[in-house]
Amino acid sequence: MTTYWAENGLLPTGLASSVRLEIEGGRFAAVTPGQPQGDAQRLPGVVVPGLANCHSHAFHRALRGRTHHGGGTFWTWREGMYSVAAQLDPDSYLALARATYAEMSLAGATSVGEFHYVHHQPDGTPYDDPNAMGEALRQAAREAGVRLTLLDTCYLAGGLGAGDHDPLSSRQLRFGDGDADGWASRVSALTADASTVIGAAIHSVRAVPRDQIPTVVEAARGRPLHVHLSEQPAENDACLVTYGRTPTALLGAAGALGPLTTAVHATHLTGDDVAMLGRTGTTACFCPTTERDLADGIGPARRLADAGAPLSLGSDQHAVIDLFEEARALEMHERLVTRQRGRFTPTELLRAATGHGSIGWADTGVIEVGARADLVAIRLDSVRTAGSAADQVLLSATAADVDTVIRDGEVVVEGGQHRLGDVGRLLTDAIDPLWRNA
Repeated sequence: MTTYWAENGLLPTGLASSVRLEIEGGRFAAVTPGQPQGDAQRLPGVVVPGLANCHSHAFHRALRGRTHHGGGTFWTWREGMYSVAAQLDPDSYLALARATYAEMSLAGATSVGEFHYVHHQPDGTPYDDPNAMGEALRQAAREAGVRLTLLDTCYLAGGLGAGDHDPLSSRQLRFGDGDADGWASRVSALTADASTVIGAAIHSVRAVPRDQIPTVVEAARGRPLHVHLSEQPAENDACLVTYGRTPTALLGAAGALGPLTTAVHATHLTGDDVAMLGRTGTTACFCPTTERDLADGIGPARRLADAGAPLSLGSDQHAVIDLFEEARALEMHERLVTRQRGRFTPTELLRAATGHGSIGWADTGVIEVGARADLVAIRLDSVRTAGSAADQVLLSATAADVDTVIRDGEVVVEGGQHRLGDVGRLLTDAIDPLWRNA
């Protein structure tokens, strides 16, 4: 039994003070407000549940600060992405992902959903272990102290245009498995463990032809299924030309929507799309810092939530790794669109930032007896948070204000320091060689 005490804690019932937290076997054995500290270890500031980064491309972390020349168009970003992807092998991917996940942990994340599509060697030839790259991600997460949901991604086509799908380009060959059956066969060799959920992903309706989607849906049955959805208007236009329906309607007709499915971005939706996602209970994962970095637009978060679609958050390409900023942006973007404040309450923002259930970890994301013992202690005395009300800390804190991170009862970050040491050095050592060789 390990016992902590927090002056403030955001519990399912709201803000509580003087909270005694008893942890046994990696789970909360007791959560009792109004208690003296006694011999318990003190956690500073306010404690919140562990945060969930529900959409990540770990290798995109190498693009930060590298894609803004020439005005920073989507195309300059994509060229950089392909250059980095071409350099990766299982060893370099391990180093980069470990450092990236450690950065997430410093920011309070205890689970990550990795949308993984760099599967094979650059020419498309499988490694001796066809899942070597996925196994590198699993090891990286384990060493960095975060739970992993490996959303192994089906990626079969190079795009959608002129009424048909394009073949994979030479730079995309390592993403593909030939067809959905080939993808499903490879993924079937992956097994879950205590810290890893094996999920699935449809990269997009651009990259997976309609006749292949049902195979992915069937292979993913009972597990998290994620998909990039309507990130840009061009995707919608191409889908309408080719299939005569929106991407959301296409996925719905293929049986791909439902409570285990997450639509990532969900930016450019029709009213019917919003209603369908809500009616099916499909989660919408917003990545506001990426969506604004790539100039993709602002999605209808409030309308989706009101329609019945749960919300989650991700840092996607990691232009920023700060789930407080992602949560805050959910509200701030709504303010810009509607010119109204208070579109989401702090409680709703915290629920989105702790959406572990959408990546297969339904027994975490709350501080209550029986749940996985995940805690994030946020300082209330920094230059950013000083004077903030504890129950509004998501509107003022940044990742730099995280003091302590506990995952499954295990301390991963303490005093703002990750157990792996200098994470900045880990990131530099992993990223610099990728650009020297690009």
